[in-house]
Amino acid sequence: MRSDTPHFVSVILSHPAVWFLARLALVGAYLLGGLTKLTDWPGAVAEQAHFGVTPPALWAAITIALELIGPALILSGRLVWLGAGMLGVFTLLAAFVANNFWAMPAGQDRFMAMNAFFEHIGLIGGFVLVAMIADRRAREARAGR
Repeated sequence: MRSDTPHFVSVILSHPAVWFLARLALVGAYLLGGLTKLTDWPGAVAEQAHFGVTPPALWAAITIALELIGPALILSGRLVWLGAGMLGVFTLLAAFVANNFWAMPAGQDRFMAMNAFFEHIGLIGGFVLVAMIADRRAREARAGR
């Protein structure tokens, strides 16, 4: 099957560093968030309390774990589907908890929450794509391509 992708683009996209950097770009904010929360435990607990989740200390610990383990799996190339699934579900829940624009009055705050909500949905799409690409690469490697 002929590709419409220019050769130089295919060369760039097939470089192993690009695969790693793309995954790093996708999970970078989660890694930074997890490390920030880990080094500022009171702030992490306060954030959870702000969003009304209880008990906030438990949810802070869960959030830190997800934000560090999910990216580690994705970046390591092992169990990418699990890391992507963890972060996808976490991101969906966070979108509903933190960006409930439908419950806000019209205005700038609602607009910003709606935008953030749909950005979170886009990230979920990115996690699905990473899992799909990792699966395809693993199948091709097993087939000897």
